[in-house]
Amino acid sequence: MYLGIEIGGTKLQVGLGEGDGRLRALWRGTVIPAAGSQGIRQQLQQAIPSLLTQAGIPIAQLQAAGIGFGGPTDDATQTVIKSHQIAGWDGFPLAAWVSELLHGLPTVLCNDADVAGLAEARYGAGRGLSPLFYVTIGSGIGGGLIINGQIYRGVGQGAAEIGHIPVNAQGEELEEVASGWGLARQARQRLQRGEPSLLTSMVAGDWEQLTGRHVAEAAAQGDPLSQAVFENALDALAYALDVVIRLLCPRRIVIGGGVSLLGEERLFQPLRQRLEARAFRPFKGLTDLVPAQLGEEVVVHGAIALAQQRWG
Repeated sequence: MYLGIEIGGTKLQVGLGEGDGRLRALWRGTVIPAAGSQGIRQQLQQAIPSLLTQAGIPIAQLQAAGIGFGGPTDDATQTVIKSHQIAGWDGFPLAAWVSELLHGLPTVLCNDADVAGLAEARYGAGRGLSPLFYVTIGSGIGGGLIINGQIYRGVGQGAAEIGHIPVNAQGEELEEVASGWGLARQARQRLQRGEPSLLTSMVAGDWEQLTGRHVAEAAAQGDPLSQAVFENALDALAYALDVVIRLLCPRRIVIGGGVSLLGEERLFQPLRQRLEARAFRPFKGLTDLVPAQLGEEVVVHGAIALAQQRWG
């Protein structure tokens, strides 16, 4: 039995599984940004023993633990390099801290998008395919490259950072344009310039409450401002994915995260059309684009899979 932990900017999850793509038990919490990293560690100190008790599994039955962290991590030192969302994580020895919490249990730490990609490669939309490129589009944008069932980590501090590819002449990165917060930021800027939009009534005039979901919903209702913002995001995403294909030529690209839930008509079909128009002729037709399959638990599955790979 393995323990998998997801630490994100908004979501915190702990799960138990045997590394077969099924979870025996799951705990889910909400991150309180104001509480910082210490607040998250306090949540884990309570949640992990509670989950083990609920599942009837003593720590002695665990083989190892894995952590998927929402930010860059260092493979050699098993520490967090930085969190872009929660204060107090910089340089923190997270794997050692979890191991101590679990009475010396072997523990491995990696970036959340990387382990999510591993999960989709083993249990989800990428089974049997290599190379696999995974993209998560939510409040931020992350990527993971899986080759023959192994996460590609460059020199050990990460790789496949598609969210940080510059996508326009202003030097904006993909995450600034196509993530949930990026969609909201662009819409807010246009509203502040005086452009009319359904968005104003959707948030009762409080533009600070805008989210990417509001923009997507308003675009689907025909709101010109939201449609322009969303089309810009699709163009930027297609540009970045085209770069990935030209550099890596993966067998499949899998897109997960909250934005992926927009579905075939609103996200995947327009993206495929844009990629087809951009296609590098020698690679045309070699990479397909599909939605992820493992839902909200994908990082937990991936953390368990990584622990099993290391100590199974």
